[in-house]
Amino acid sequence: MMISTRGRYALRVMIDLAEHVQDGYIPMKVIAQRQNISLKYLEQILPPLTKNGMIEGLRRRGGGYRLTAAPDTYRVGDILRLTEGDLAPVACLGCEARACERAESCKTLPMWKEFYRMTNAYFDGITLAELVKSQCGKGQA
Repeated sequence: MMISTRGRYALRVMIDLAEHVQDGYIPMKVIAQRQNISLKYLEQILPPLTKNGMIEGLRRRGGGYRLTAAPDTYRVGDILRLTEGDLAPVACLGCEARACERAESCKTLPMWKEFYRMTNAYFDGITLAELVKSQCGKGQA
């Protein structure tokens, strides 16, 4: 499994908004500058986060984006699944996968199921607030 720039940048945006939660609405241009993400790419990342209620946008003077809840309520797994899609390591475990004709006899399926479970449990066990705390002085992905 490889997390794309879309997922990584979405996490960076969410961390940025969490770090500046006291500032209210943050203009997209400011987020783009702070995170060194092009405005055009940011325009693709923000709509799914807005549509799914993770952030809200205000279009007017003094507008921008802000979190809709406290940073400790956001799970990394939710953000990644929203921006990356299913985190399944193999196609047969994906959300919309057809039933595999070999599932009953597949020797590797239990391994992939456990890996999938562990991946989701790991990412669901990390909150945005924890990333904000651990971010200090470290490089960005």
